[in-house]
Amino acid sequence: MTQLFLRTLRDDPADAEVASHRLLVRAGYIRRQAPGVFAWLPLGLRVRRRVEAVIREEMHAIGCQEVHFPALLPREPYEASGRWEEYGDGIFRLKDRKGADYLLAPTHEEVFTLTVKDLYGSYKDLPLSIYQIQDKYRDEARPRAGLLRGREFSMKDAYSFDVTDEGLDVSYQAQRDAYERIFSRLGLDYVIVQADAGAMGGSRSEEFLHPTPIGEDTFVRSAGGYAANVEAYRSVAPAAQSLDGHPSAEVIDSPQTPTIATLVALANEKRPREDRPWTAADTLKNVVLRLTSLDGTKELVVVGLPGDREVDLKRAEVAFAPAEVAAATEEDFAAYRGLVKGYIGPWSPSGAVLGKGSSTGIRYLVDPRVVDGTTWVTGANEHEKHVLGLVAGRDFTADGLADIAEVREGDPAPDGSGPIETARGMEIGHVFQLGRKYAEALGLQVLDENGKLVTVTMGSYGIGVTRILGVIAEANHDERGLVWPRNVAPFDVHIVATGKDAAVFDVAETLVSELEGAGFDTLFDDRPKVSPGVKFGDAELIGVPLIVIVGRGAAEGRVEFWDRRTGERDEIALHEVLDRLRDAPQ
Repeated sequence: MTQLFLRTLRDDPADAEVASHRLLVRAGYIRRQAPGVFAWLPLGLRVRRRVEAVIREEMHAIGCQEVHFPALLPREPYEASGRWEEYGDGIFRLKDRKGADYLLAPTHEEVFTLTVKDLYGSYKDLPLSIYQIQDKYRDEARPRAGLLRGREFSMKDAYSFDVTDEGLDVSYQAQRDAYERIFSRLGLDYVIVQADAGAMGGSRSEEFLHPTPIGEDTFVRSAGGYAANVEAYRSVAPAAQSLDGHPSAEVIDSPQTPTIATLVALANEKRPREDRPWTAADTLKNVVLRLTSLDGTKELVVVGLPGDREVDLKRAEVAFAPAEVAAATEEDFAAYRGLVKGYIGPWSPSGAVLGKGSSTGIRYLVDPRVVDGTTWVTGANEHEKHVLGLVAGRDFTADGLADIAEVREGDPAPDGSGPIETARGMEIGHVFQLGRKYAEALGLQVLDENGKLVTVTMGSYGIGVTRILGVIAEANHDERGLVWPRNVAPFDVHIVATGKDAAVFDVAETLVSELEGAGFDTLFDDRPKVSPGVKFGDAELIGVPLIVIVGRGAAEGRVEFWDRRTGERDEIALHEVLDRLRDAPQ
């Protein structure tokens, strides 16, 4: 440690929001350069290389070969796939001195595809799986939580190339199985959930989420085995009901009903139901959204959903992708006089006011729970008026569905496996069946057995390498510092020499040589004139799980063996250290 480039800190960094960020900076693993951008110091690189080693071993075990692409890439491949525009403000764009457009790659599907196209042309060349571990760049609006959400980050991204869909299934499963082994070896709990493919495209998409209270993603799962993130969850629609036997809709005066609760109270007063009272779930809340397409075109849509639910913006962004979604503004309402703010509904006494063929021409979409025969309390499109008993399918129809309402505990799993529960998680891996989206856009074809050109089908498989390091740190610490799992710790053992006696340091140095000779990577705290308390504090902060203290007992051939994971500290004979290290649990 007299030679190691390291300075531990006693105070937390001012911008640290989570424990992993705080401890990785204090323990000297990383150093902030800009929001979401970090320098990697020797300790951090050691852990990072060990995480990468696990990934490489499992990739090579399934025949996936390593390559390395640049991070600085030209515009043309991304324009051909449509993602130059699709990414919007989420990527770093730049020009060279000649005015040519480049980007800092957020992901590498396009260049992997083009390279295979350049080199391969026959079905005999496939299947192929190749991968890289490479830095990526995304212009995060709010980088946070240290390594968990950055602008520069390292990913393992792998890509498979097959002639047939059946071949893609095999490649996909091999990567998926490898991911399970990787995360198990890294000691990370994970849940595999159905996911939305987003800008990546493709037919199948699954995320590996690490359950954690600080996770950015909400996911749902049932006791019967269903699991999905909230963006991919599909609400279960009730059975349609008969349109017959319902009384006519009734328009009522509804002043001073600014909330769903006041509207429900008025409905129960004006027109009580015989079976039960009206509730918030019986009201049809009509939310006006402004959609902005990639070319800047703006469109208003109205979505009707049960009044006891709010819009989930993440689900809305998926439903209307790649358009940007925002709440309608006062200017939007001013442009559409047919929308009476606070009293919007799909019907009024004068006829339909929402839908493609209506007076406003605004698309009207509904939640899947709004099925034919259901009865609603909603706005009448007149100031201070609502309508009671409006029947879907009889009094109004929608242009389509928009499944954008919040998901709740107890909602039914779409596969019938029971009610769901919700939890928070952090994405650590993602696997996609891309299909032929990128191959078609970039012309990746090979000759099949009959000499006919066929388009290759692809898969994409990502692991957030630097994020995983942050997740492991977040899951393995105590109030004093980091406590790394043995297989990713920066060193196998931390030798701490204490006291002022030169003989103690000689014994410690001999022990270090013995351990290094036996294959143990050793950190030696050989700092003179540093108190034992400071050395122990640094050892706890740095987090090597196995520590050997060489102190006053060294003259009698005794040392202290300290397991940071359990807190146990035993005095043992010097000659027993090697066996204790070999026998210590992983």
